[in-house]
Amino acid sequence: MDIVIERAAVEHVDAIAAICSFGWKQTVEGKLSEEYQNKHAIEWYHHERVKSDIEKGSYTHVAMVDSEVAGVIGGAIMEPRVSLVFVLYVDEKYRYQAIGRQLLNILTEEHKEEGAKEQRVSVQDGNQRGIPFYEARGFRLQEKKNGVTDTGEPFVNLQYSRRL
Repeated sequence: MDIVIERAAVEHVDAIAAICSFGWKQTVEGKLSEEYQNKHAIEWYHHERVKSDIEKGSYTHVAMVDSEVAGVIGGAIMEPRVSLVFVLYVDEKYRYQAIGRQLLNILTEEHKEEGAKEQRVSVQDGNQRGIPFYEARGFRLQEKKNGVTDTGEPFVNLQYSRRL
């Protein structure tokens, strides 16, 4: 299987929306209601928003396998020397094939070249795909943030970081 990492582009909109929507719903499954999941998957991952986010640079790279989008990452340097990972999802049929690692590596290298010394990511509490992935790459838990959704449901986001 040949994996090619390239810049996210408008022609990837539908695949990015589908991968992110499905992946995000999996991370909150059993923790947040279907009502909340559906509402926010539509809000965050509808065609026009994803297109706009690609154009703004929020989605930075995609992993391509046989001309099919297999994964996506987005992030930016939002404060001096701090790289943020906004989103990282891999299509379910391509998981555990080093695609996530390759996407994270390319984003990290770009941010290091721009002066980043630290990288941060927010992960849903209980996300047993994301937490082990980030911890295996040197991220350490820094903070737990409790909140309440707009549907009144409690949630916990875990803030991870690592030195670059």
